[in-house]
Amino acid sequence: MTLNELGSMDGIKMGSAPDLSFSHITQDSRKVQPGSLFVAIHGDTTDGHHFISQAKEQGAVAVLGNIPDQIEVEGLPYLFAEDPRRVLGVTAHALAGDPTHNMTVIGVTGTNGKSSTVCLVQSILEQWGKPSAAFGTLGYVINGKKVEAPHTTPFAEDLAALFREAQDQGVTHAVMEVSSHALEQERVAGIEFNAAIFTNITQDHLDYHGTMEDYLAEKVKLFERVENPDGVTVANADDPHAQVFRDASQVPHLTFGNSGDCQAAKVKNGTHNTKFTLETPWGSSEIKTRLLGSHNVSNILGAVAVCGGLGVPLDTIVGGIESLHAIPGRFEDIDEKQDFRIIVDYAHTDDGLINVLKAAREICSGTLILVFGCGGDRDKTKRPKMGAAALKGSDYCFVTSDNPRTESPELILMDIEQGIQHSGGKRGEDYEIIVDRTEAIHAALHRAKVGDLVLIAGKGHEDYQILNSGRIHFDDREVARAWLEAR
Repeated sequence: MTLNELGSMDGIKMGSAPDLSFSHITQDSRKVQPGSLFVAIHGDTTDGHHFISQAKEQGAVAVLGNIPDQIEVEGLPYLFAEDPRRVLGVTAHALAGDPTHNMTVIGVTGTNGKSSTVCLVQSILEQWGKPSAAFGTLGYVINGKKVEAPHTTPFAEDLAALFREAQDQGVTHAVMEVSSHALEQERVAGIEFNAAIFTNITQDHLDYHGTMEDYLAEKVKLFERVENPDGVTVANADDPHAQVFRDASQVPHLTFGNSGDCQAAKVKNGTHNTKFTLETPWGSSEIKTRLLGSHNVSNILGAVAVCGGLGVPLDTIVGGIESLHAIPGRFEDIDEKQDFRIIVDYAHTDDGLINVLKAAREICSGTLILVFGCGGDRDKTKRPKMGAAALKGSDYCFVTSDNPRTESPELILMDIEQGIQHSGGKRGEDYEIIVDRTEAIHAALHRAKVGDLVLIAGKGHEDYQILNSGRIHFDDREVARAWLEAR
């Protein structure tokens, strides 16, 4: 690609830049190679313009940024773009041969349920016999090959490379989580979406977005990107914001939930499975799944709606759902033949915690014991709300560290405790605070008796903990199993 070809895009000004060719584009100066176009982006903590000299040393031929009237930096031609991130995404995909042009790409957005919905859709696609890929919090999977995920949604240039790899391996269908950060930062620019699912929206990421209105506005952008007339959008009819997503849709639209096009009737929540009658525009069927809880019924309905809307036969959909036995860190049962239940879940918002506590209560015959915390350097206003949800939904809870990052763990726990105490909770009677997460999990397991259930919430599949001193290995599931083995 040449700079002149790039300059033909809307919002780009070239100045007197010569018509140089480039074969690679990146926003990471460490990834610059001879022939790269370096995109200098003002990030949350760094400014890419500070790394232009490094990019030049490594072979960059030009720089793209958003400083008006700049024509040259460090001897390199400088192109102005109103939105460098969008140009980066579109250009990265173009250089990769626009791999999503001949794929069916399904995006999943929402506060809770994205990972589970992605797993469900991928299981259905596999049942349908379609070579598929899945990208999200649980990892990137291309035809069964898994790579760990550094972000819910990778950066644009990385996504372009992933989709190119998927195309090279014959993938025809891809399903991916699309976070609000990814939409705001244009990480998904250049991807042609055929379908989109909205799961739900509750308070989260306000440290980044500022207001719920701005958070919602970013989520809606995914629906605006679905332009293929053969595509479909799907929204949770039980969420009060469903109409906003319906209004944003330019293609056929379906809903799911109690009043949706796809519904679950006669739901029976067992201790090890969930049964219900699936009712859809394409017919009805009985479902028996090992995924537990009402929140998973909702996730299933979302997957059913989007796959049905894309033409997957109903019996194939049912087969795909029933063949998925577990989702890592999502209401995951730790079963070592102990006489009480241990469930590990990723719930890290007050709404998510309410839902998993409700699901846990349905399968708990004794005392429901909760272990949870809140992340540092994130939205502080949700901490007391999670404390209130914990008190209401559990019989006894241990408040502990999650990923404190650079914040004081003790101060984070004080914020949570305010919500518990404001709701009438008393330390020692209803809850206790243990800063060390391993100690908190051990204390909860030691407290458990026959028929009780210990819910360890917040980190789910994560195998690390982020402290002020750095990142360490930590896995709630490993801690629980080690305690059981030692006992």
